[in-house]
Amino acid sequence: MAGNKEENKKEEKEEIKEKTELELKQEELDDVTDRYKRVLAEFENYKKRSNKEREALYSSILGDVVESMLPVVDNLENAAKVETEDENYKKGVEMVLKQFKDVLQAKGVEEIKTIGETFDPELHEAVSSIQNKDLGEKEIAEEYRKGYKIGNKVIRHSMVVVAN
Repeated sequence: MAGNKEENKKEEKEEIKEKTELELKQEELDDVTDRYKRVLAEFENYKKRSNKEREALYSSILGDVVESMLPVVDNLENAAKVETEDENYKKGVEMVLKQFKDVLQAKGVEEIKTIGETFDPELHEAVSSIQNKDLGEKEIAEEYRKGYKIGNKVIRHSMVVVAN
């Protein structure tokens, strides 16, 4: 029996040693798993942040390019309004203007609505005001220059005349 007790004690010590090693390995695994999850979360945040920065940069560059082309659109619109005897010439100018506007629209550029709208300082630039009983308060009566925006970002404010 004494031999049995010693063998039992040895077995118990070995079991305790195995449990301790198992617990250590489990703690190590938990630590590695936790670090993995943290690195994965940081990487996902990095990807989201990079995408936002890339989209903001694209939007900014697109806005700059479009802004530099708006005077060309203005001139084409003015050319299309001029009366001419050469109808083919006028048609050609109108076709170029339409193509230009289609390209801008495909890139998400929109004209800012003005006449009949309520004045909004975030979209419009008031260059004059008039008194007109037929129009409401802060209603836009006339447009001097078209404004444009991409999404919620204003590229160029509309220059307008505001009533009352």
